[in-house]
Amino acid sequence: MSLHEDAVRVLKEYPDQEELRGLYLDHLAGHPDGMWKPCTAGHVTASALVIDPAAGRVLLTLHRKLRMWLQMGGHCEPGDVTLEAAALREATEESGIAGLTLLPGGPVRLDRHPIPAPCNWHLDVQYAALVPEAAVEAISDESLDLRWFPYAEVGEVADDSVVQLLKRTLARLAPQR
Repeated sequence: MSLHEDAVRVLKEYPDQEELRGLYLDHLAGHPDGMWKPCTAGHVTASALVIDPAAGRVLLTLHRKLRMWLQMGGHCEPGDVTLEAAALREATEESGIAGLTLLPGGPVRLDRHPIPAPCNWHLDVQYAALVPEAAVEAISDESLDLRWFPYAEVGEVADDSVVQLLKRTLARLAPQR
């Protein structure tokens, strides 16, 4: 199964955000290259909110280009066999934390946002990644900074997309507590 086929499968199984999910599926149906950065109509990206439920905090990156506090994530690469693998790779690379695991249940949220031309749109498939005990982060070249934020402070530093991702992640974690 190709990454494109995996993305279609994941999106068809995703039970929420019906209108946006349909837009993603239409994009992939109309663009065989819709997973990749060169697709000027936009492309699917994968991200993950790195979360430490035991400490009630999330790790955000100060994005080098955008200069915004965001979850870890980015473009899919040819070696990615699934969207989950892409999200986990991005989270691991950008956080420096080995042993992250994705929160079960597939994507937590979808977020479509404009980006500068020639790409135009990111169609982000957002997951949540749980940190192992005693995790230690390490800044990557893609970040200006990495910082842990208590849940209550995320809205003070990040945009609504990250706030909504945290809310949905906490809702999914609630039955596990």
